[in-house]
Amino acid sequence: MKKFYGNKYTVGILNNMIKNKCAAHSVIFYGENGCGKKMAANYYTSQLLCENNIEGKSCGVCKSCRNTADMTHPDVTYVQTEGKLKGYSVKTIHAVIRDSFIKPNNNTGKKIYIFRDCSNMSIQSQNMLLKLIEEPPDYAYFIFTAESKYEFLPTIISRCICLAVNICTIPEAETALTEIGYKSSDISAATECFQGNIGRCIEYIENKDFRQKVELTKNIAESILNCDEYKLNFLLTSAGSEKNEFKVVLSMLDNIIGDSAVFSSDKYSVSRCCSRDLAVMLSEILTMRQILIIHEKIEGAVRAVESNVSISLSAASLCAEIMRVLT
Repeated sequence: MKKFYGNKYTVGILNNMIKNKCAAHSVIFYGENGCGKKMAANYYTSQLLCENNIEGKSCGVCKSCRNTADMTHPDVTYVQTEGKLKGYSVKTIHAVIRDSFIKPNNNTGKKIYIFRDCSNMSIQSQNMLLKLIEEPPDYAYFIFTAESKYEFLPTIISRCICLAVNICTIPEAETALTEIGYKSSDISAATECFQGNIGRCIEYIENKDFRQKVELTKNIAESILNCDEYKLNFLLTSAGSEKNEFKVVLSMLDNIIGDSAVFSSDKYSVSRCCSRDLAVMLSEILTMRQILIIHEKIEGAVRAVESNVSISLSAASLCAEIMRVLT
């Protein structure tokens, strides 16, 4: 079982629930992409199913722990998403409800259903789940992950334990990446961009296309810093031919802009973006009003491409809007 780094508060709550035999039947783990929400879900699952649990902690060596780590446990269901939006269909939810009333066949007498990345779970699907998580079978547990707990209906939130998953410290991330087996030079480059976000660091090391998007995002932020309209327009237009590619770059750009707002009042805050230096420099030349407007324009460009406005048109419009703010 991979170690769940950092998040001592969340880990402490999970350990105490298991130790005191009051495990929550419905839990929402939320936090930014790459922070370890899926790892948290697997950690809690192993706690629930471990055959040799000691003081609330799973042993990591029993058959249940090994199967959980390998994602092959017969009574752990990783509920599948469907369609372009990666949502949970009504048909899928019906299947989960039916299956949840079939008793488990493992030694611990539990069944776990894991819903990963619930950003696009429809209101209808959530309402269908409401009765189940309100009055679940004694052996059934439901785990959800999302970037924000507010992706869910208030009625769902009120019936779940909501636990934040935060990025680790840089030393913790370096330790985790070293244990995986990455080279020290790759680890340094990754943590320089994404600090303690282990998931993003892994993606940066393993995915050449992602590294290129990171460099493109930095260049876009630099063109904003230099108020270079020609370069900004060229870079935004070349951000990707697919919606998701374009949205990834805009998301990372928005993180730089967001960090610049934070650094305007505290330059020693933890960075969430791929270039702390650029965020600090932007914080020194942009007013808070300019930062907020640029953030709104980036969000508007994302909504535009989601509504099938062409990427090139959205990019050109965003460039014009940003330059209007800067000049």
